[in-house]
Amino acid sequence: MTTTVAGSSVNAPGPLVSPGPAARTTGNRRLPRQLLFTSVLFVFGVYFLAPVLWLAIASTKDTGDLYGTFGFWFGRRFALGSQLADLFTNDDSIYLRWLANSALYSLVGAAVATLFAGACGYAMAKYEFRGRELAFSVVLGGVLVPGTALAIPLYLLLSEVGMANTYWSVLLPSMVSPFGVYLSRIYAAASVPDELLASARVDGAGELRTFVSIALRLMSPGLVTVFLFQFVAIWNNFLLPLVMLSDEHTYPVTLGLYTWNSQVTHYPEYFSLTIIGSLVSVIPLVIAFLMLQRFWRNDLGAGAIK
Repeated sequence: MTTTVAGSSVNAPGPLVSPGPAARTTGNRRLPRQLLFTSVLFVFGVYFLAPVLWLAIASTKDTGDLYGTFGFWFGRRFALGSQLADLFTNDDSIYLRWLANSALYSLVGAAVATLFAGACGYAMAKYEFRGRELAFSVVLGGVLVPGTALAIPLYLLLSEVGMANTYWSVLLPSMVSPFGVYLSRIYAAASVPDELLASARVDGAGELRTFVSIALRLMSPGLVTVFLFQFVAIWNNFLLPLVMLSDEHTYPVTLGLYTWNSQVTHYPEYFSLTIIGSLVSVIPLVIAFLMLQRFWRNDLGAGAIK
């Protein structure tokens, strides 16, 4: 509605229009659906967080309170400090050795596997060569093969060359990631423009320099994802070290905690050490995610092509 005041027109607000029946019906239909989705997410959140909560609370109890109190409530004495002291000093500080072994296996294995996967994925995405699709099909087949099916053949193979019960018996299989190759190819095809590679070649850059200087930078969010997947898989790996290793000084933390837990019948104090050790072993994974999440950015190549 328009009102004329002293030779000028002023737009006055019109009457408010209430939402029609169709809008109210749509809103009423969305409310139960949103409530259902929220309830499902809440149930799944409780399902995933309840074990972590139990582990955090149980780590504050001594051995007596673990057996004599409710699992999701604290004990009579807050024993987190003494539990940590026992964990890091028990059996000549073997737990620290297990943590260092896990860090070695995970960092070196994940870094090398990510580099190999990035190079293979980039080559399969950006180069035309005979047998490319066949090679990619073999990689997909490797994704479908479970690691448990390869543990015994790998042990027999490495024992033939004298690498069983060494650090290499865990490191070498960890340096191969078929899923990382698959993910790297998909990401390289989507994030590395062919025009940018052609420009680099015209400027005189070789293939290796083009890959290191351009492709790796553009693929960094995907490669960080590959690294995290491989890091978590190696850190949590249990069967491969169990098959390959017999010296406890080469154990990762997963296998070390398993040996403690298997002795609980004869040494009850190992039960509390296993629990607090499990809690501490989760901390490096949380730190890795917090440190690397800033690399998840999109459109790193935006503006590179005019």
